[in-house]
Amino acid sequence: MNKVYKVIATVQSVKGHCGFGHRVGDQVVFDGQTVQGRVCLSALYSFLPKVFAMRYGAEFPWLEDKDVATHACPDASNPVVFEIRRVEESKTEDAENDQPR
Repeated sequence: MNKVYKVIATVQSVKGHCGFGHRVGDQVVFDGQTVQGRVCLSALYSFLPKVFAMRYGAEFPWLEDKDVATHACPDASNPVVFEIRRVEESKTEDAENDQPR
C-alpha cells in the first residue's frame, strides 16, 4: 500500500486585509477523516486539489522540497499565502485512525 500523509496548511503571510481574519501561523490540518482549524472557503477551494494530491504522494517537479508547497488564496488584492506541508503519519496514528468510533 502507498504511503498516506497528513497535510498541514499554515498561513505564511498576509498582505493587505484578509476579510476572513487569517493571521500568520494559523493552521488547518487534513488527516483524511477530519479538517481541523478555521479556513476561508475561497482559500480552501483553491488549495484543496493540492492538499489532496500531496496527501496521496503526488510530487510536483518545480518544488525544491517535495513535501512543501506554497499556495496563495485567490484574493489578488489581499493575498494570504499558505505553506502546504505533508507529514508522514506514524504507525500509532495510523492504527488509531483505523479504529471504528
